[in-house]
Amino acid sequence: MSAPRHAIVLGMGLMGCDIAAIFLAGGWRVTAVETNEARWPEAMARVRLSITQLQADAALAAGLTLVADMAAPDYASAEIVVEAVPERLALKQEVFRRLDTLVPAQIPVVSNASGYRITDIAGEIATRTRCANLHFFLPAHLVPGVEVVQGEHTDPAVCDAVAAIMDGLGRKVIRVARDVPGFLANRIQHALMREAFAVIDQGLATAEDVDNAVRYCFGFRYLAAGPILQKELAGLETQLEAGRTIYPSLCNSPDPSPTLARLVAENRLGPKTGRGFRDWPPEVTAKERARYEKALLATVRMMREIE
Repeated sequence: MSAPRHAIVLGMGLMGCDIAAIFLAGGWRVTAVETNEARWPEAMARVRLSITQLQADAALAAGLTLVADMAAPDYASAEIVVEAVPERLALKQEVFRRLDTLVPAQIPVVSNASGYRITDIAGEIATRTRCANLHFFLPAHLVPGVEVVQGEHTDPAVCDAVAAIMDGLGRKVIRVARDVPGFLANRIQHALMREAFAVIDQGLATAEDVDNAVRYCFGFRYLAAGPILQKELAGLETQLEAGRTIYPSLCNSPDPSPTLARLVAENRLGPKTGRGFRDWPPEVTAKERARYEKALLATVRMMREIE
């Protein structure tokens, strides 16, 4: 019997835990670097929960080894190294500078950055051709899509290898051919978010109405068909005429929403501070997070049936 394949994950926040769970549920072993040892019990608990949500045996969590020192893992035995440290460019750049010498040159080193370009993260390190972005979406283990982004200096064969690993783990791989801010999905998502906040700024709708318009109108269809396929099914000429009518009145400001900026300035960040557009007492937050993950699990099951 061959030894399990080996992945290394750096950073065990929510993203890192769920990424580790994906590999563990796929039968890999994982070495995870988490410098704050006080977080280890919480991280292990999250990994076990995420594995069970993937309908795998929680006992697979035994394949996880936690270490505090970034130099500790056996990098030579790994097939991939995934950086999932907090979203700070200087921190990620420092991690990649260290990995440049710690990880053998043939092993892909990828970042889960959600906005920073891998070209900027890898910078001028000697092994930048083996660096790519591997962008998961929270919660990473439940959202099936993952973006594989080719940097300006990335060897395309590295993206092929990373995409093959993700495909083998049951992920829906989205290839992104150029390294632009926000990659692909977040560029589309933020175009929607700019207009969503703009209609609130303009008094056209409340936050609740915006959420309901997306969830119960056009967003409801996206599980069955993405936006391009949906418009093809409806007829592209309809989209053309609608664009001519609607586009001139859409928000095209280069600055974030004033309402969003005000809420952040007032520390109204959502559940993490107890208030955003809505009040978020702990019991409401727990109930909503449970409902959200339950809905995602149901969606995953339904997608398996219709694809």
